[in-house]
Amino acid sequence: MIEVPKGLDLKAASALLGQELLGGQLIVGGKSNLTYRVWSAEGEYIVRRPPLGHVLSTAHDMAREFRVISALASTKVPVPQAIALSDDPSFYLMSFVDGPIYRRPQELEPLGGDRIQKLMTALVGVLVELHAIDPASIGLQDFGRPEGYLERQLRRWQKQLDSSRSRELEGIDELHDLLVKQLPVSGNPAIIHGDYRIDNCIATADDGIAAVLDWEMATLGDPLTDVGLLLMYWRLNIEMGGVEAFGNATPLPGAPTGADLAAMYASKRGIDLASLDWYLAFANYKLAVIAEGIHFRYQAGQTVGDGFATLGAMVPLLVTQGHAALRGEF
Repeated sequence: MIEVPKGLDLKAASALLGQELLGGQLIVGGKSNLTYRVWSAEGEYIVRRPPLGHVLSTAHDMAREFRVISALASTKVPVPQAIALSDDPSFYLMSFVDGPIYRRPQELEPLGGDRIQKLMTALVGVLVELHAIDPASIGLQDFGRPEGYLERQLRRWQKQLDSSRSRELEGIDELHDLLVKQLPVSGNPAIIHGDYRIDNCIATADDGIAAVLDWEMATLGDPLTDVGLLLMYWRLNIEMGGVEAFGNATPLPGAPTGADLAAMYASKRGIDLASLDWYLAFANYKLAVIAEGIHFRYQAGQTVGDGFATLGAMVPLLVTQGHAALRGEF
């Protein structure tokens, strides 16, 4: 008898693929949309679907994910091949891309400084390629509304927070209000990923980027929001060791700092990053709201897999870092 992980409809996925799927397993790591590795006699594939329960309005849109990776197939941004989208659309199938995903400092450390530098240079290079694409050239001219993007983002994430409130979170509403008050003027809009970081990418054997994953928050908007998120995740997960090791992380020998990555991006795009502190603060606020939503689902028993127990403790840390970023101290 086939053991099927929770949340995976193997029969529906088989019908969509046109092949009998013989099994599947949950791919751990992601804490939002669910990703399953499935296989048939002819090969391996990936199924993506929303989380179980407490799905926030406008989040976890499978059709948007499928559309953007389909459109990007003709560009220099590496993505898995989009195979088929269910009619609902509640899930989709894409190709399986083999390669390492680096989630923690101890996984990067064996590479050594030179290889980490090469990998992160490639990561920043892909982001620059993404932001350089003319959306209309790949049929994404109506993929978002870039005018007023930052204002809508702040309203959206405040609304998402209100939908997930189950406890007092000191300073989070004040952080939102400060972000509104200090809102920068956006530059030219671009296709943005919305959650760009090293552990949302599959690497190649020679330290390039084989595929960028997790496009659920992609849209048209301010490209510096991607930069802020990249730097926030790099500092939190790599430079600071994550929420569990915060303050006790050992720097990776030879690895670039967040400031190095910012300078690399600015140089490649030829732009000024004078307002980067705001984008770092916004990144911390956004992740705090996302983590609180996942914590809400975890408390309700609506998560699948491991690694959710510490997310609630991450939220106050992110709020503190957001305030520090606005003061230019993060």
